[in-house]
Amino acid sequence: MAAPAVATDSSEWTVPGTGIRLDRPAVLGVLNLTPDSFSDGGKYADAVEALEKAEEMVRDGADLIDVGGESTRPGARGVDAAEEWRRVGPVVERLALQGIPVSVDTMKAEVARRAVDFGAAVLNDVSGLRHDPDLADVAAEAGSGLILMHMRGTPRTMQSDVDYDDLVGQVRDGLRRSMEIARERGCSAGQIVVDPGIGFGKSAVGNLELIAGIGRLLELGRPVLVGPSRKSFIGALLDVPVEERLEGTIAACLSALERGARLFRVHDVRAVRRALDVAWAIQSSGTRQST
Repeated sequence: MAAPAVATDSSEWTVPGTGIRLDRPAVLGVLNLTPDSFSDGGKYADAVEALEKAEEMVRDGADLIDVGGESTRPGARGVDAAEEWRRVGPVVERLALQGIPVSVDTMKAEVARRAVDFGAAVLNDVSGLRHDPDLADVAAEAGSGLILMHMRGTPRTMQSDVDYDDLVGQVRDGLRRSMEIARERGCSAGQIVVDPGIGFGKSAVGNLELIAGIGRLLELGRPVLVGPSRKSFIGALLDVPVEERLEGTIAACLSALERGARLFRVHDVRAVRRALDVAWAIQSSGTRQST
């Protein structure tokens, strides 16, 4: 299938049926349905509790609920597609039936296909199509949004090699290759969002460098998503445990916003949403005055 012409407007993202727009910052609420995620593992394993949490995040201002059934914390072991779907399937279906836009965080085409069949609007692949390139076929056929993240290695091995000659440049080039795979499989450029993968095969200092260098990632012509929420680099900087990293998360999101990021994947939706809205209003006011 020939790919459509390349879209170069990084303020637009095509997600059919969701009404998601990037004329203000977009927030993805994290909903981990795993027993071993680094921050909230096991907390929402029950479907009823998971749905209640999702509804709370929507009330707090989430534009999209990002549902995951396989932990990608450093050192995590994978699960098979059947187990991953057992965890996420009922929640994806019920959220979609309620009209809540759903993203499914998966590296597997089999899980992705079932997710879009049950109403998921977005596929979020932390491997950037390296694990299972067939996932791009699913996105192309469904017309779903596609988030492509940069990760060196796998969750189990990614923190064993965090040295780069040019971190931001190498991340940008890796994301470009992921985009090329998606396009070769029939996805339009307008479906794609790129994520530099904060905390995925990067050092604490490297994560800071990535946020500072977001402007170089905009050269890809696609919206940039960041996911600094509660990450270990914040803990290292502030010497605080995971439950005390909200202020650091907000600071990272606001710094990324200033540099051009437009999507933010976070656990603490209400606080980040409010902070982003104020920062965006100030930023937009400055733009109006300059014109």
